[in-house]
Amino acid sequence: MWESSIKGFAGYLQLERSLSPNSVEAYLRDIQKLTSYLELEGKKMAPHQLTLKDLQGFIRFVAELGLEPTTQSRLISGIKGFYKYLLTEQLIKADPTTLLEAPKTRRKLPDVLSFEEIEAMIAAIDLSKPEGHRNKAMLEVLYSCGLRVSELVGLRKSWLFLETGFIRVIGKGDKERLVPIGREAMHYLKIYEQGQRRVGVIQPGYEDFVFLNRRGKPLTRVMVFLIIKDLAKAAGIKKNISPHTLRHSFATHLVEGGADLRAVQEMLGHESITTTEIYTHLDKQFLKSTLERFHPAFK
Repeated sequence: MWESSIKGFAGYLQLERSLSPNSVEAYLRDIQKLTSYLELEGKKMAPHQLTLKDLQGFIRFVAELGLEPTTQSRLISGIKGFYKYLLTEQLIKADPTTLLEAPKTRRKLPDVLSFEEIEAMIAAIDLSKPEGHRNKAMLEVLYSCGLRVSELVGLRKSWLFLETGFIRVIGKGDKERLVPIGREAMHYLKIYEQGQRRVGVIQPGYEDFVFLNRRGKPLTRVMVFLIIKDLAKAAGIKKNISPHTLRHSFATHLVEGGADLRAVQEMLGHESITTTEIYTHLDKQFLKSTLERFHPAFK
């Protein structure tokens, strides 16, 4: 039912609304995101079976990934256009999108950085300072892998599998996952490891931690926060920036680039969107190829 409806919608956009191929493709990507979400939720429902509640769940899902309000509005517009077509063609009896709006949250979603802004922050790092290469490796890893700050400061050397392009991450609830890591991040991790970290002081018991402060102990979350803030200021970025901003940017850039929602969800370590029974353990090579296709830093 979805396939025939989407095919008919594409024809409607081309012939009756005279939209350009790029605009048609954008509409179809929005519907594809909806069907991917339904698959994640285990909802085997045809378009006419979806309710307002189902669609609101989808919008909450993309909001939790950190997509900007403008992107959410575009998604809603695309879905509304799809159901308007179904109603026009009498393929549905009622339009579930009539009351569909972007979720009203009490706290503003974190700002999302563009790829150019992230590059500007990395370029603002003073590599002549002792901590320069550490900070560069740290930012590359945060953005390349979409890590939480707690996952970054807890990262161990023994969890780096750079020869295969993955790192092991321990997330919330001690849940373990393997995340692909980009070439740039691997490159600067090696520079940091072979340079500053090797010659610096390392306190007993902390030898396996990747990111250390000048006293030889693991970086704290507060320290990472302050480093990110200072770099954003040095790069002339006015947005409200935190380490989590890089995680949201990671997810946003992948989703807006067309990456599979299941892959993004697993790389982020999110399990709240779907039940354990439905949760799909994806092939690690698939995750890696998703990043290589859709993440700007991997290209």
